[in-house]
Amino acid sequence: IYGMLAFVLLTVFIAGLMVGRTPEYLGKKVEPFDMKMASVIILTPSLLSLIGTAVAIMLPMITEWLHTTGAHGFTEALYNYTSLANNNGSSFAGFASDTLFTNLAGAGIMVIARFVPMIAAIYLAGNFAGKKQVAVTEGTLSTSDGLFTAFLLGVILIIGALSYLPALTLGPIADFFATR
Repeated sequence: IYGMLAFVLLTVFIAGLMVGRTPEYLGKKVEPFDMKMASVIILTPSLLSLIGTAVAIMLPMITEWLHTTGAHGFTEALYNYTSLANNNGSSFAGFASDTLFTNLAGAGIMVIARFVPMIAAIYLAGNFAGKKQVAVTEGTLSTSDGLFTAFLLGVILIIGALSYLPALTLGPIADFFATR
């Protein structure tokens, strides 16, 4: 739920910037500290999955861990570390995840991806709790209508696309050109 609240704050912030008003949520102003904590909550899993994949791919023994080599092997590694960073821990069929490196890196990634956003959410909640309520005015963005829901969905899709789509498309595109 704290991940969704971080996306809601990000959406309120972006919408506030678009209309030229100070963003408010639940009658409290959204400040730079709030956006920093929301960014930590949103970006930590994405960064950890991409960094974990990059480190694993650079290791010389990666070819022993993959069922297939090349672009599809990259996709296997990316799926594995994305799953670890999102606290699932499942693996693509061809990735050998029973290695010492994968177990240690995976444990580290899972711990960081679980607790760093949780700590940021606690700081965010504490900061929000200490703020004074501001009056609702004509310029206050409504967060209970369909327009805000559509905007929230758009922000979630754009952040997800910018985080994973470039890396996810590398494997299939490279496979396509390798077979030609």
